[in-house]
Amino acid sequence: MGMIGGGVGSFIGPIHRLAAEMDREIEMVAGVFSSDSLRSRNAGEMYRIDPLRAYPSLDEMLASEGKRDDGIQFVSIVTPNHNHLPSSLAALSAGLPVICDKPLTATLAEAHELAETVAATGLPFAVAHTYSGYAMVREARARVAVGALGNVRKVVVEYPQGWLAGEACGKQADWRVDPARAGLGGCIGDIGVHAFQLAEFVTGLEVAELLADLGTVVPGRLLDDDCSVFLRFSNGARGVLLASQIEVGELNGLRIRVYGEKGGLVWKQEVPNILTFHTLDGRTEMIHAGGSQLGPDAMARTRTPPGHPEGYLEAFANLYRDFAAILRGQPAPLLPGIATGLRGMAFIAAAVAASRDRPGWVSLTV
Repeated sequence: MGMIGGGVGSFIGPIHRLAAEMDREIEMVAGVFSSDSLRSRNAGEMYRIDPLRAYPSLDEMLASEGKRDDGIQFVSIVTPNHNHLPSSLAALSAGLPVICDKPLTATLAEAHELAETVAATGLPFAVAHTYSGYAMVREARARVAVGALGNVRKVVVEYPQGWLAGEACGKQADWRVDPARAGLGGCIGDIGVHAFQLAEFVTGLEVAELLADLGTVVPGRLLDDDCSVFLRFSNGARGVLLASQIEVGELNGLRIRVYGEKGGLVWKQEVPNILTFHTLDGRTEMIHAGGSQLGPDAMARTRTPPGHPEGYLEAFANLYRDFAAILRGQPAPLLPGIATGLRGMAFIAAAVAASRDRPGWVSLTV
């Protein structure tokens, strides 16, 4: 693996590296970690890779690695959003598959351009929607798919954070509130798109229409930091998506609730090893990660026995393991790909426009 982005001070770069290498199927051997050559070299030292393979530019990495017998076989893109498109296009043009952080690009037009390039090259492309890698999220999806809830009627997905309730300070905050680097959306693009993808992933349904109210709460901020979106799904189910980064005291409280005619289920990211299943006759089942009652997909993505917590890193690692399988020519049908990324960007664009223009309910079209 070669990494693009993830320099000194990055939160997500080290996460990607740890996750990619967890199952010893992937090794990060090269990268261009910053647009500043010195910072890129310093990051290479931090990651303890060959100093000659911590490159000063993406062009140099692609050219040099392409000449090596042991050169990189794919790239992981962990830059701010405005670099997703040019980095992806450069890698694909060099014949390299890509796994890219979310959202797919900075704008919907860029997302369409990237999707066309992926289709033209035929190369594998994945989007790092971490939460679809959790074993119990896979279990929730499987149970909905076999009809354990009956026809889905209601979906509530929430993603509250509080870390941007005051002034945005530091490397991680700075680019997320900057339209030039974050792109079209603020909170809706940073965490709202995760909630959207989770709702569609677990239910197996697509959002057909939405009604959005995106707020910019902190004075002087240029992008949204608090979002409320009503959803209507393809089967007629109704839903609510709440995403906020100004809820003081909240950490990373992603939660999804799905209710059908025969039952309901609840999963919470901060308690990720338990899936709660409610039945119409009043029973509640607590389903634990690693338990024998899990389906094959969830079991295949659980590394420890029940009671031994797994979480964020393991979920990320499951995505990389799926990606490695695709590179070997094996199936990984639940790995989020270019179509998922494109739908995410369509959701962001529709929510931003609908909140701004207030036309009422709008169709979600890709």
